[in-house]
Amino acid sequence: MKLLELAERKVLMSELLTFDIDGKVGILTINSPPVNALGFDVRNAILTGLKKAWEAPEVEIVVIMCAGRTFFAGADIREFGKPPQPPLLPDVLSSIEDGPKPTVAAIHGTALGGGLELALHCNFRVAIESAKVGLPEVALGILPGAGGTQRLPRVVGVPAALDLITSGRAIGAVEALDYGIIDALIDNDDMRAGAISFARGCIDDGKQITRIRDRDDKIAPYRGKPEIYDEFRQKNRARFRGFKAPENIIKAIEAAVELPFDEGMKRERELFLELRSTVEADAQRYVFFAERQTTKIPDVPKDTATRPVQKIGVIGAGTMGGGIAMNFLNVGLPVVLVERAQDALDRGISVIQKNYDRSAKRGRLSRQDVEGCMNLITPTTDMNALSDVDLVIEAVFETMPIKKDVFEQLDKIAKPGAILASNTSYLDIDEIALATNRPEDVIGLHFFSPANVMALLEIVRGEKTSKDIVNTSMKLAKKIGKTPVLSRVCYGFIANRIMSVRRTQSQNLAFQGVSPELIDSVIYDYGFAMGPFQVLDLVGLDVLGRGDNTKTIASELVRLGRLGQKQNGGIYDYDENRKRTLSPIALNVIREIAEENGIAKVDADRQEILERLTYPIINEGAKVLAEGVALRGSDIDIACIKGYNWPIYRGGPMFWADTVGLPEIVSKLKEFEDRFSAEFTPSPFLEDLAKSGKRLSDVTT
Repeated sequence: MKLLELAERKVLMSELLTFDIDGKVGILTINSPPVNALGFDVRNAILTGLKKAWEAPEVEIVVIMCAGRTFFAGADIREFGKPPQPPLLPDVLSSIEDGPKPTVAAIHGTALGGGLELALHCNFRVAIESAKVGLPEVALGILPGAGGTQRLPRVVGVPAALDLITSGRAIGAVEALDYGIIDALIDNDDMRAGAISFARGCIDDGKQITRIRDRDDKIAPYRGKPEIYDEFRQKNRARFRGFKAPENIIKAIEAAVELPFDEGMKRERELFLELRSTVEADAQRYVFFAERQTTKIPDVPKDTATRPVQKIGVIGAGTMGGGIAMNFLNVGLPVVLVERAQDALDRGISVIQKNYDRSAKRGRLSRQDVEGCMNLITPTTDMNALSDVDLVIEAVFETMPIKKDVFEQLDKIAKPGAILASNTSYLDIDEIALATNRPEDVIGLHFFSPANVMALLEIVRGEKTSKDIVNTSMKLAKKIGKTPVLSRVCYGFIANRIMSVRRTQSQNLAFQGVSPELIDSVIYDYGFAMGPFQVLDLVGLDVLGRGDNTKTIASELVRLGRLGQKQNGGIYDYDENRKRTLSPIALNVIREIAEENGIAKVDADRQEILERLTYPIINEGAKVLAEGVALRGSDIDIACIKGYNWPIYRGGPMFWADTVGLPEIVSKLKEFEDRFSAEFTPSPFLEDLAKSGKRLSDVTT
């Protein structure tokens, strides 16, 4: 009762809480915009409403619902990292579950994390059809800490609970109804009336009132069967690699099956606390907030004007151009796809069709969806067809003369106010813009390959790019499901610039006698899906190896007709099952180049290999910040995570550097500078940060 008294003292009912009565039904409604997060004030308001409900003699059942756009969407992110304030969420939830009257959670919008855990403490759950529920805590490196791992298995069974909690995916109300998470769907148009009707029926029909904690039927069949968890670990080994939360989630669910409920709850708490203080959880929480920062541009506020974008033009129907087009087709925007030759255009359309067919075969799209997307394409070899598009993106060959020629043509064809974008990976947007008479309309939209899959979109702001185009591009990126990161102009922008130094250092290590296989192994063990030489073979050595003026491993293998996985092998040879073995031809090429350049062999253990491959990336990131190319250290981390699949549980290169310690990194770079070359010379900016005790990931330019 102390909790209830505390709530009544501190909450003004008119601000957050409405409690009213309809016959036998009490209705507790929380209104805390924008997402009814379960912060301190909301927790107090819930307790106040419960006290009213328990004390009202005519109330026999209580509906808990929210006003606004959603049910409780989860914890209040403003409280992350701060000391907890009572009443704590578990105490509030216990007041619901152990109360003297049954409860019904009425869900709309999203019930995520603590929101779903609150609903699972109620006796019944109803939802409108558009609602979604889920336990996404795994994405923050933790597990549901308010009974989610103990209650959900009792509702859905062990296999489904393992899948839902370790993936963190949100599911729709219809699927939730099939699982038994939701007891009934109610009317979208009058959710309140539907919830009241359901609650009244529970009383009038004498429906059995049980608590989820007391259920056993869904978990009993799995008791004493540890092989279920071992099989699940094995099946998901690749997906869980490097993450600690999935293993603790599996252990918590096993505890729900094997232990009495209260002991299972204690075990959940132990496993939660183990995760909360890990570097991996810190990294994942950091990434969560960093991703939300990328759209915040100091001189481009959210209310900056935008330009209408209803029709898109894409120049180039190759792999990149086709992938770019698909992003817009997927959200219902028509695309004019331009190629110089009809056969190239036909090939491009065919590849898009095959990509969509593959998605349909996997059940991700319906045949109707595929047809709808394909019908939005206008293929043409006539550049004049771009005269009425709102945005045109060129994805032509990566040379400045070709890019400038395209923009000279666009300047004459595109309508006034059209956004002229280049998908260049490395070239100077300002120089491209000067090929037009409207440089303020030119911007870089750098998609990463494959463009229809990779999440990163680098938005490259030229010297004269207008603010409304920057804002339009940011919002458009979100619309097509991309994470935008703003970059100023430099060679390679953010992600390609700083990650290219890894390619250089991996080649240098190989010339010094370190096996490419060992180099790849070190990077894999750090957390990447594959090492730098495996990436070269996958992408194609011809992408980097044709036309080089100096000998590189890639250029010499290309001259021998070895392009990687797509032709004759590359650094590795491949059998019919794509199993790789280090190629003696590649080793011979490496040895010949090393001998020609008088490169001495070195002994390097795994730690030194990792340092030589990653510390220069950190150093280049510091230079990017010092030059004002990136707005924030956290933007660099998001660019590397979304564009190069830097392991999330490392937090990105800037965050990881802070965990290693900047003084240690500077010291090691100086050692490498003395031993090898000026390529390792520490950035003065990095040295200053190391001396001052500041963090790279906190830098804002």
